[in-house]
Amino acid sequence: MKTPKRILPLIEDGLVDEVLRPLMSGKEAEVFVVRCGNEIRCAKVYKEAAKRSFKKAVQYREGRKVRNSRRARAMEKGSKFGRKEQEDVWQNAEVDALYKLAAAGVRVPKPYGCFDGVLLMELVCDDEGRVAPRLNDVSMTAEQARDDHYVVMVYVMRMLCTGLIHGDLSEFNVLVDDYGPVIIDLPQAVDAAANNNAYAMLERDVANMTHYYGQYAPDLLKTRYADEIWALFEDAALDPDLELTGEFEDSSDLADVDGVLEEIKAAFAEEEERKERIREAEEG
Repeated sequence: MKTPKRILPLIEDGLVDEVLRPLMSGKEAEVFVVRCGNEIRCAKVYKEAAKRSFKKAVQYREGRKVRNSRRARAMEKGSKFGRKEQEDVWQNAEVDALYKLAAAGVRVPKPYGCFDGVLLMELVCDDEGRVAPRLNDVSMTAEQARDDHYVVMVYVMRMLCTGLIHGDLSEFNVLVDDYGPVIIDLPQAVDAAANNNAYAMLERDVANMTHYYGQYAPDLLKTRYADEIWALFEDAALDPDLELTGEFEDSSDLADVDGVLEEIKAAFAEEEERKERIREAEEG
């Protein structure tokens, strides 16, 4: 097939020998099956920002740190250089997440690096060499659904142990090979400690997976893994090897509304006193 323009530099640099065929096209990238020496891998070609259809990208970028202050300022201003830097951050986020999650015991495709907007990584296949299907193309028994759902919940927990939330987890972003689920598509991975939408995204990730597996095992719909995992995170009690239960009890403690109001009044009074001192100093 004709070599995609974005992959040509990788062929010229000897990173890719041949593009074999397209694999899939999504809202943020196109994926191709490529040959690298004697290995068959995949090349994920990120679409330019103007051509991506990924919604609310700003929410996902919240809290991402850029060490270089010049780059950070350029990104804030939205200059041409800043937009390019923003794209680099978006694309490299997936590479960083893949390395981090693999080390944490989450099954993800093995990355080989990101080069000018093209991510080279493992092509996930079954034992017979066929490309692993996405979860939405797989049917299963109730028992298998319960087993795989629990595996995914553990992966969600282990992601959070590294400080990350997938942010777009669904049956379309999970592959299934002979050994179980494999998590894919992570450019929008969220920094849990720095993003105000973190819990909502974790809750949505868990709900998406639970509703899907719940088609085959309806009892899963009663589980409360998101609440359990987030409570452990807030208590700094997460551990990669923790056994989750899927159970959670809501707090019976009533909110101390009167106490909160008193604190607000005290803060207001303190601010008024500060302003009065400033006025007196200026008049004196």
